[in-house]
Amino acid sequence: MPEARMLTFPQDTVILREGEINEDMYKIVKGHAEIYVGYGTEHETLLGVIGEKSCFGEFGLLLKKPAIYTVIAFDDVLVLKITEGDMGDFIRENHGYIMDIMRNMANSMLTMRFQIELLTKELEHGRKENDEEMKEKIRQARQVMKQYAVCNQRYMQGVLTGSGSGIDKKA
Repeated sequence: MPEARMLTFPQDTVILREGEINEDMYKIVKGHAEIYVGYGTEHETLLGVIGEKSCFGEFGLLLKKPAIYTVIAFDDVLVLKITEGDMGDFIRENHGYIMDIMRNMANSMLTMRFQIELLTKELEHGRKENDEEMKEKIRQARQVMKQYAVCNQRYMQGVLTGSGSGIDKKA
């Protein structure tokens, strides 16, 4: 993997910022990182702490869309940076990590589903002043989940058939 690099992030460093486009994926080799939505806002929510063998950033790598969460180094973190050009070699050389990536993607989808359910309940109970704004947020969240699921399906079809990633770069 010529483009793949090992990078170190000191404690409390923002590695990936929600809303910014990052076209790389990272695999934690050593250390831990926190995953947030709404980081630095009044709605900041810690989704979890991840550690060795966990991957993040796959959303941007696969879809070229803005990050859906912020990742902060909990302690000093050593990561393997993987670019789109590295994916073929990464898959061939690291079969076991593909399951880690798939688990991470599935967990992200479950988290989004949970958030959609919470938003839907808030809307149904009339807790939000602007129902149209809430409906739009729910629609956007559902669209992101759908794109994520389609991308994951294409990716896995390509991996299973041996025809590459299966990702249409125009998607």
